[in-house]
Amino acid sequence: MAELAISTTEGWRAAHAGGLVGLLEISGLAQASRTALDARKRETEARLRDRYKGFARQDFAALPVMQAYVQYYKKFGKTYHVQLQLESIVLKGKALPSVSPLVDANFIAEVETLILTAGHDVARLAPPVSIDASRAGDEMVQMNGTPKALYAGDMVMRDAGGVACSILYGQDNRSPISAATSHALYVAYAPAGVGAGVVEAQLRAIEENVRVFCSSAIVEQRRLIC
Repeated sequence: MAELAISTTEGWRAAHAGGLVGLLEISGLAQASRTALDARKRETEARLRDRYKGFARQDFAALPVMQAYVQYYKKFGKTYHVQLQLESIVLKGKALPSVSPLVDANFIAEVETLILTAGHDVARLAPPVSIDASRAGDEMVQMNGTPKALYAGDMVMRDAGGVACSILYGQDNRSPISAATSHALYVAYAPAGVGAGVVEAQLRAIEENVRVFCSSAIVEQRRLIC
C-alpha cells in the first residue's frame, strides 16, 4: 500500500518557522480487546502522578515542551488542552479516557510527551493533503458538528474537503478515527521551540501502544517535516 502523500505550503513555512509536524501512518489495523491497553493507562497515570508529585499549575506550564505550546496558545487567547488533561490526572486523580483503542493509543502517548497529536482515518481523507497556515475566512466543522471560524495563522491540515484539523480547535467531523478504522494517520503538531527528538518519541510511543492490541500493524510512513 502506498503511503499517503502529504505536502507543506509556503504559507505554513512562513507562518511557522521552526515548527515541526510528525507523521505516523499505520495500516492493517484491527481494534480488538482494550484490556492490555487499559493496563498501560493505569501504569501511565501512576508514573505521571509520581513524576509530577507536588506540582502546581505554574510548574506544568514551565515544563520545556509545555512552555512552547502555552506560548503558542496564548497568542490566540487560548489554553493548551493537554496541560489541562495532565493536571486532571495528576492533581485531580482522573483517569485517561476510553474512546477506542486507536484513539486511546494516542492519548496515552500525548500525556507522556506533551506533544499535540491528531488521529485521522485515511479512508476519510480526500487528497491532496497538506500542512498549511489558516487564512482569514477559513472554517471547519468540529467533531461535535459545530461550525467554527478559524483564527488566521493557526497551524492546520487541509484535504480536498477543507480544513481537517487545527491546532487550536482540533479535528473536523469528516475524518476522525472511529471503531471501524483500519488505516490511520497520526499527525503531531509542534510549534517552534519543541525539539525533533520529542516529536519522534511521540510517534514511536503511539506505534508501541498500537502494537499492544495489534501486533501485525504495518507502518506506511513515520517521518518529520519542517
